Amino acid sequence: MNKELLDKVNKRRTFAIISHPDAGKTTITEQMLLLGGVIRSAGTVKARKTGNYATSDWMEIEKKRGISVTSSVMQFEYQGKRINILDTPGHQDFSEDTYRTLMAVDAAVMVIDSARGIEPQTKKLFKVVRQRGIPVFTFMNKLDRDGREPLDLVAELEEVLGIEGVAMNWPIGIGQSLLGLYDLANQRRVELYHPEEGKDRFIALADGKAPAGSPLADDPQFEETLGEIELLEGAGASFDRAKVLAGQQTPVFFGSALTNFGVETFLEQFVDLAPAPGEHKVNGDEELKPDDDEFSGFIFKIQANMNPQHRDRIAFVRVCSGEFSKGLDVTLARTGKQVRLNNAVEFESSARVQVSEAVAGDIVGLYDTGNFQIGDSIYAGKRKLEFPPLPEFTPELFMRVSPKNVMKQKSFHKGMNQLVQEGAVQLYRNYQTDDYILGAVGQLQFEVFQYRMKNEYNSEVEITSIGHRVARWINPDQLDPKMSSSRNLLVKDRFGNPLFLFENAFAERWFHDKYPDVELTEKL
Repeated sequence: MNKELLDKVNKRRTFAIISHPDAGKTTITEQMLLLGGVIRSAGTVKARKTGNYATSDWMEIEKKRGISVTSSVMQFEYQGKRINILDTPGHQDFSEDTYRTLMAVDAAVMVIDSARGIEPQTKKLFKVVRQRGIPVFTFMNKLDRDGREPLDLVAELEEVLGIEGVAMNWPIGIGQSLLGLYDLANQRRVELYHPEEGKDRFIALADGKAPAGSPLADDPQFEETLGEIELLEGAGASFDRAKVLAGQQTPVFFGSALTNFGVETFLEQFVDLAPAPGEHKVNGDEELKPDDDEFSGFIFKIQANMNPQHRDRIAFVRVCSGEFSKGLDVTLARTGKQVRLNNAVEFESSARVQVSEAVAGDIVGLYDTGNFQIGDSIYAGKRKLEFPPLPEFTPELFMRVSPKNVMKQKSFHKGMNQLVQEGAVQLYRNYQTDDYILGAVGQLQFEVFQYRMKNEYNSEVEITSIGHRVARWINPDQLDPKMSSSRNLLVKDRFGNPLFLFENAFAERWFHDKYPDVELTEKL
């Protein structure tokens, strides 16, 4: 055991924030960055007229639309811990990016709109979190607006998601009548929503009662809250850390990210309760310890043009073991090729900082000239280490794409190549004509692609829908190009593998009936 390395690892907290769109996920990320001292003011996503934008939304289209369309990575120090926070897109069209990001974290923070409760995208993302068995912490947001009863919100966690919710604090009122939060986990104190000027925002309680002369003394709403808490303590779940770490119980916090109410209390308890980086599976079923001396990690995201002026490309690596240092020589498991890691950065808000060291749990951005692909494993020792493959989505929507200006073929091909390598859209070519076809899991991906081609590569593109299709790969040895028709378009993926894009399930069944010996697969 490397005790010095293990001490560093134990100070890391690496987590993703997940939610349905507009539940406040990016806003709570901003408030955490504010508390970590890496930004001076949180620019709310809504405040487009002020020119303030969410710090984690670096892409121009995100600033215009007011949504996150790609995962962001940010680091900061808080209470002696090194925080790696990944803000993910909430929109379902960007699920693939979010799913991969969830492979690179040790915990998840689930943000729920207290007026709407659990929404469809939250359910989908929670399912991935559950499959990984990682701890999930819940923040019931927008308490400053009228919403649902807190007891109903906690009950819904078990009814809809099948996870036990245990309240860590409890609202005193809601919306316009919000007075504060009763802290169940921290010495029975109340955090006031609007403390009097110059007064402490916390009120210490004596035997659960508000002291005389305090804003809560003899307040009927506070008395009503005490009754709810009594009910909660009698019938509700008790906090069980082992259950939390096993992903069977979620600590529930209430607050308002927009007004930065309850966020600090949440972050204080989260860094204490969330797990440090743990073991990872490698080479099938081997367990790799985070304090293993040899450096290793995997690429879970590639992003082009994070700085459009420099046309850079960054591969994000989750460090899983050992220690990174500048100039480290690693082996790329897929090719066996040696790569020297001379230029690596981490992200503090929108600023980049050269990495001096990184250990298990840290997320490092590697400047990349095209060596890396999503899912790549890298390692520094003689023993080959390969991490499990990352999830891949088979596209369902397809578009023909061509440059508007045929004289700008160079920028068109460069943009196509770089954006496809990010993994959000898949590239295919017609088997006979070589025309370009793009596939994606959602319509918004095409809009982002078209926008970025124009703004980052100065290449306007025409995209024409060919609708929903069912993609199925075929063994080249069984392929006869005459099998293709208008109902099952024959294309090849970017690695040259042939596949059919069937018009619908009926067309696929018709093909099976006509060619019963031909094997088709959903993925290679």
